[in-house]
Amino acid sequence: MGTDLNAPLGQNRKPRRPGASQSYLSLVRIFGFLSVLLLIGVSAWIALSPSGLRQVETENPVAADAAQPDNKTEQDTAVASRHGQKTSGGLSGAHVEETLTDNGNVVTKFSPKQRDGDGPAFIQVQGAKGQDPRMAAIPNDALLEDSPQGRLPIIGPDGTRPMDQYARPSSGSRGVKIALVVGGLGLSQTGTQSAIRILQPEVTLAFASSGNSLQRWMQEARRSGHEILLQIPFEPFDYPSNDPGPLTLTVDAGAKKNLSLLHQSLAEITNYTGVMNFLGGRFLSDADAFEPIMRDLSKRGLLFLDDSTSAQSLSGTLAEALDVPQGFADLVLDDQLDKNVILKKLDELERIARRNGQAIGVASAFDESVGAIASWVDEASGRGIEFVGVSALVKDPQQQ
Repeated sequence: MGTDLNAPLGQNRKPRRPGASQSYLSLVRIFGFLSVLLLIGVSAWIALSPSGLRQVETENPVAADAAQPDNKTEQDTAVASRHGQKTSGGLSGAHVEETLTDNGNVVTKFSPKQRDGDGPAFIQVQGAKGQDPRMAAIPNDALLEDSPQGRLPIIGPDGTRPMDQYARPSSGSRGVKIALVVGGLGLSQTGTQSAIRILQPEVTLAFASSGNSLQRWMQEARRSGHEILLQIPFEPFDYPSNDPGPLTLTVDAGAKKNLSLLHQSLAEITNYTGVMNFLGGRFLSDADAFEPIMRDLSKRGLLFLDDSTSAQSLSGTLAEALDVPQGFADLVLDDQLDKNVILKKLDELERIARRNGQAIGVASAFDESVGAIASWVDEASGRGIEFVGVSALVKDPQQQ
């Protein structure tokens, strides 16, 4: 038969042209190389193009579709744009701010803001007491007012008191609490430095208004975590043979003079939660002299700590009448400068605290006192005692 069906397999095939297979392979390689180049080019365009395929959204798209921003929001956005910033729309649940930096990067800042319509509700609770430790040495300008004597503490426009702003935060637990106050700081440079260095941050430090370098020591104490008080000199019964200092408030000086002296003391430093008496047996027992002082402290949002050295003090009665946060020391720890005696007093303070739930002890910045307190605090902490700033234990009219 004359057909190819009778030809043996592999026979009578047309011979291939020389080099045909090599040409085919070369075309495949070229096409693959061009495909890779095209893929790289598209990827680079997507990554580097300013508009590209990426888009940063700066507002809630659902909220944006629901309503258009008002004129004020548009004006705010325009102002921000002039500074290289973009902000979110007025109905967004969060404020989104984008800033274009010099190197071309975009820094995005998110912060909450209020909604005017329906949507998630932000529940605001009472702010916790205390100051950010990173800012503890810096005063809150909203809590200061200018006066002829200097800058004085005052309750802020939002009702924040210096007592709250500069308080050392506490746990809020129901355990046994003790506040230890060491006073007389600023009178001795070495003693002040030693107390700040050795005493635990939970110990409250009281600065004498007649001391030296008070601003420097205040900042160091606050950076170390201490709550601080300011000691005001008041007239004792044996004045002037026992003279607390040049800024002493006296019964016979009159209200105007005494308020001026008080303000001179208050202006010495900032960042304190309140004041503590330095001596003052006679002054604290005279209602006519003491009442204007307590009234002034009340309007400034400061606490008053009575060291309990005067049995005739009227601080509790006046504080209750004038809504001044006030406390009494349960024990003076170092009426004898002997470390063993001070340690026994501290043990007694612990017994008072366990019986009443809390206690306040006061001492002066003597080496014996500082050393005894520092060692005892470490031991008592292991027995479940919580040491707090004195502001946590005073009787506060706003908390009743």
